[in-house]
Amino acid sequence: MQKYTYTVRDASGKTLRGSVSADNREKVILALQNKGYLVLEVKEGASGLFGGGGKARKRGGKVPGHVLAFFAEQLSTLIAGGVPLVRAVSLLGEYASNPTLGVVLTQVAKDIAGGQSLHTALSHHPKTFSHIWLSLVQAGEVGGQLAETLMQISLYTKTQEGMKSKIITAITYPAILGLASVGVLIYFILGIVPTFAQIFKDFNIDLPLITVIVLQVSSILINNGILIIFSIIFAFVAFRFYIKTADGKKRWHSFLLSMPIFGNFLKNIYYDRMLSTLSTLLKSGVTILNAILVLEESFDSNIIIQNALKHVRSEVAAGKSISESFRATGVFPGLMTEMMLMGEESGKLPSIIATLSKFYADNVDQFIARFSAVIDPILICGVGALIGIIVASIFLPIFKLSQIGGN
Repeated sequence: MQKYTYTVRDASGKTLRGSVSADNREKVILALQNKGYLVLEVKEGASGLFGGGGKARKRGGKVPGHVLAFFAEQLSTLIAGGVPLVRAVSLLGEYASNPTLGVVLTQVAKDIAGGQSLHTALSHHPKTFSHIWLSLVQAGEVGGQLAETLMQISLYTKTQEGMKSKIITAITYPAILGLASVGVLIYFILGIVPTFAQIFKDFNIDLPLITVIVLQVSSILINNGILIIFSIIFAFVAFRFYIKTADGKKRWHSFLLSMPIFGNFLKNIYYDRMLSTLSTLLKSGVTILNAILVLEESFDSNIIIQNALKHVRSEVAAGKSISESFRATGVFPGLMTEMMLMGEESGKLPSIIATLSKFYADNVDQFIARFSAVIDPILICGVGALIGIIVASIFLPIFKLSQIGGN
């Protein structure tokens, strides 16, 4: 038997280190997971931080999600086809279309050739492979279903990237239209209105209220433009600084979830992401405690939901059911907790969670479709109305001047 040292994280999030004797690494990992630990690393003896000799490395960088999805799919196909893991990773690194991924995979192949598992080799590159990736790969290796797990990773990543693409597509056109409209308005107010303002001043006529307001706005922007720009920049920087504080982040994230209309949209996005991730982790054999811990660590986009997941983890660690733990937070909707209860009672929790995920994904799709159909005419009508007001403020005095000239 060999002696192995390990680093794990318990249900409370505390990092623990220790050593144990076992026949191989896989048995150590399985034993630690059965105790409810999230395995961070297992190494043989004291050679190297990650079990293969050499120094711990933090290499690699961000790689687009669709590239990682394609890599997982290719690696799954090669492994299922009988290609040795080292050779498969080496080939994919050699012919990778993304330079960053190519460099990472080259190092991963070397680490695997040096005796490390795929999970351990990938863990050297945290900027490239997330907690979700590492947990799923680890579960696949321990369960002897690495090819199937990699295909699940690919499908999961494609789903998440598809959702991002839909959201980006939905806001791109309104954003471009809005920016173009603001540019036109600024041109009218700062370029055209001042010219007519001088003409009206020279003729010394009584101006309509709408013209007085537009001229006043134009004058304020021209005379205080630099001050206004610096004020906006200062406010933006101050706001960014505030929401990075603990209290500011909590208030801001709470506000986002409580916004009219858009609050529910964000909730549906978060619920879909959370449930699809949880379902994928459970189907791959990750323990429920480890799955929730991975969710918690990867869910820093909203502190409210992250804190709720911390509470869920502590409740599950104390022996309570998943549905009861989610219900106790008061954050998640009743439909979610009731469906989870049904999943627990029927023994089909991963499938029920996947169904829930699809429900919230469908809600997101419906909102995007409606938003795209409504926002464009609203923007066009709104901008048209503003430009109409500016044009009217200019032409009304001109009509008055023409009447004076005719008389």
